[in-house]
Amino acid sequence: MKIPAVFSCTPQKAVFYALFLLLSGSALTGCADNAVQVDPTYRDKSKEEMYKYGSLVSDKGGFTLLGDGEKKKDETGLGVNGFLWRASLDTLSFMPIASADPFGGVITTDWYSASGAPNERAKINVFILDRDLRADGVKVSVFRQTKGVDGQWADAPVATATASSLEETILTRARQLRLTQKEMK
Repeated sequence: MKIPAVFSCTPQKAVFYALFLLLSGSALTGCADNAVQVDPTYRDKSKEEMYKYGSLVSDKGGFTLLGDGEKKKDETGLGVNGFLWRASLDTLSFMPIASADPFGGVITTDWYSASGAPNERAKINVFILDRDLRADGVKVSVFRQTKGVDGQWADAPVATATASSLEETILTRARQLRLTQKEMK
């Protein structure tokens, strides 16, 4: 019987391959141990002890990779303050939300035209800057455009008090949410 040229090799290579397969197979089977060792104290550990260093999804709620074992009262698994986040969404609920990133703390609305002013539209960006409920923890940017006689939208100035008024509204709503949560406990 003639061996095809694809499978032909020198006798030295054939011995090497056979020896390699024999040793690697015995090495793999030598690693298998029929007696599985189980730590008997593992089953007696409480959940607190098992999750002492945290887990990917902790039993205590939230999302942790290393876990500190302690959780702030107002922490909701968000990257920013939960009260400011919810208050921002409540405040902007009349506008269409284009994107919302709870970990980065950025909310962007789409252009919105009020029914009473069809030739004017506004867009709002909210940046939540801190994990704590602080007066400087939120920043609002407002953009405004008006429609010209040619039908094209053009940028228009925004009153300086508009952004600060929205920031105050968000902060007031966040304080209300925090007070409501404290009363429920």
